[in-house]
Amino acid sequence: MIKASHVTKRFGSVVAVDDLSFELAESESIALWGSNGAGKTTLIRSLLGIFPSTGTVFIHGVDVRKQGKRARSFVGYVPQELAFHDDARLGASILFFANLRRVNRRNAAVALAKVGLQGHEKKRVRDLSGGMKQRLALAIALIADPPIIVLDEPTSNLDASGRGEVIDTLCQLRDEGKTLLFASHRPDEVLALGGRVLVMEKGKLIRDITPTELWPTESRIQTMRLYLSMGTEESAAVALREAGHAVNLNGNGLCVSVPRNRKAEPVAVLARAEIEVRDFEILDEVQGDQA
Repeated sequence: MIKASHVTKRFGSVVAVDDLSFELAESESIALWGSNGAGKTTLIRSLLGIFPSTGTVFIHGVDVRKQGKRARSFVGYVPQELAFHDDARLGASILFFANLRRVNRRNAAVALAKVGLQGHEKKRVRDLSGGMKQRLALAIALIADPPIIVLDEPTSNLDASGRGEVIDTLCQLRDEGKTLLFASHRPDEVLALGGRVLVMEKGKLIRDITPTELWPTESRIQTMRLYLSMGTEESAAVALREAGHAVNLNGNGLCVSVPRNRKAEPVAVLARAEIEVRDFEILDEVQGDQA
């Protein structure tokens, strides 16, 4: 469904995506995993032709560089930042996008039903919960019934309840045969949705593995934020990755996702590398056998 070969995107002297290649098969689900600034969003926008890039991308057999509009017709895209008119009603909002996509109004009703929003058409967007807004964005992405759904951090601004609603909807779509490509920094999303994980860092693809290879345990997964001595985050991330840990650099400490019964391992790895851990906190916990 998506074939990317040697995709490279530069912003001046900065290489945001660096010679990256992968294939996404029909009905497959791939998660993009990596630190803030790893290039996940830039890769997605390059694949869709939103950002011009070098290399080649084929979506459903169509060359994005030569026939971008046709290639994008096979994709429903949910960006990280949603933009709706707060005073508009839910039903009017999705009909607006149905007109833009030149699809039958019935498609709007079908899409709302798929994401569990049927019956909420008269609600104003400003009165929707975060989870409902995210499901509205997903309904808009589904309005033309595309075979591929691409999502950028689909639950990043949601509480636990909202995340659960969206993940359940995406699991249903995956089970119905939709092909998924999504960026995420949450292990629970990757375990629940991903068949493969593309681990990115500094624009490069550094690992192409399964979620259970990334977290080979049935124990619960916890995300720890480690507070380190200034200037040691990059070298700490390298040491942890070499030890097999899933790491995110997020600008406020270093986050590492580990089984609950192995919380001491990241600290031990860094001690061997002579990197001081000044403090740590546990951010969340998810079941490790959700995949």
